[in-house]
Amino acid sequence: MTDESTYCNFTKNLDKNNVHKIYHDTQYGFPLNSDNELFGRLILEINQAGLSWNTILNKQDNFRKAYSNFSIKVIANYDDKARTRLLNDAGIIRNKLKVDAVIYNAQILLDIQKKFGSFQSWLNNNHPKTKEEWVKLFKKTFKFTGGEITNEFLMSTGYLKGSHKKNCHIYKKILKKNPKWNTN
Repeated sequence: MTDESTYCNFTKNLDKNNVHKIYHDTQYGFPLNSDNELFGRLILEINQAGLSWNTILNKQDNFRKAYSNFSIKVIANYDDKARTRLLNDAGIIRNKLKVDAVIYNAQILLDIQKKFGSFQSWLNNNHPKTKEEWVKLFKKTFKFTGGEITNEFLMSTGYLKGSHKKNCHIYKKILKKNPKWNTN
């Protein structure tokens, strides 16, 4: 990938109110310390599959509201009524496979939290891995987490390099919040 095609360069000249600019400058690559926020990011990545990231960024608040503020515990207990509500919610992506994957993944995360204390601890226990190793682990553990979804989830949460170039003004901000990011 050349510098011209990076997300950093793509967002460089965008208006400060552009959803891509806001995401790049305040979320992308920044470490998340809340299991629910980590899961929320995974929900967004799962729902992006086959769609533009712009669509997902514009619907972030709708996803948060529809999926109970990304509460793993609440989502893991969604029943058929909740599933139907999600499939009828025009504010999010109404895809049965994606909705079912989110609910299933929340149930898996409850088990991970029991075994490791948290989703973040599970991620930290498995860090560092190569992209290929992460993809294999995610495919074995979760539903609807192929190579691109896993890669973007891990880059967007600081577990894999690549979210920002070293000459990006955000790179140093992230490095201060996550010193290990420089070595992963």
